[in-house]
Amino acid sequence: MKISVTVASMVALLIIAGCVSPGDGSDGGVDNGTTVDIESGGQTYPAYIAAPGKGGPYPAVVLIHSFNGLEPGYEEMVDHFAGEGFVVIAPEWQTFEQSPQDDTMEALIRDAIAYLETRSDVNASSLGLTGFCAGGRYTMLFLPRIEEFDSAVTWYGFPYSGGLANGTPPADFIGEIEDPMLIIHGTADQASPVADIYQYATDLDAAGKYFELKVYQGEPHGFMVQDGQLSESFVAQDAYGEMVTFFNWTLG
Repeated sequence: MKISVTVASMVALLIIAGCVSPGDGSDGGVDNGTTVDIESGGQTYPAYIAAPGKGGPYPAVVLIHSFNGLEPGYEEMVDHFAGEGFVVIAPEWQTFEQSPQDDTMEALIRDAIAYLETRSDVNASSLGLTGFCAGGRYTMLFLPRIEEFDSAVTWYGFPYSGGLANGTPPADFIGEIEDPMLIIHGTADQASPVADIYQYATDLDAAGKYFELKVYQGEPHGFMVQDGQLSESFVAQDAYGEMVTFFNWTLG
């Protein structure tokens, strides 16, 4: 069992060298991001997707945006993430409902996987899941429920919440988790108190589940995408690098 807990302050990050930056132009050689249609539940959802420009097949990641929608910052993140050697797809899950039922979301994510499996540039045996805010809750919820995923990175999620659609809290499925998870959170998160994340980590550890935990001192909820744009802060750069490193290890 490895539990990696890092509390990083802005001051400490000022002296960190060599961080992977989501805004450093590392997406060279990437196919321009585009929108594709995902058919799910008799409805058509747009999804933003980007891929490395040549070669493959590559591991793929499903990215679930926050409750604020598929903002430009998420599309920029998808583009840069593809530059790291992943096919990345972000379904617009609020196309028809602001707060869909969990079963509706699960079906959409499964159908996004089915789409990825049709692509020759995707290694369908190497799939990851990541999500932010409400998407973080979905990541915690669906890693144990969707067997195709090999690992997950959850950003400021809600482990003990049923969501606005009154579903099942992700913590209820801890016993079914079989794949590694990286949890990223901030200590100043008012929407999802960090105390809940510490409790979730304690419960994961008690169940013998592999996870890593990265906690940023003083960071609020939604620190990666602010006012719709991808943050360029030291924390955002470091957290992005943590995600890329984790997926390179678990999906590589």
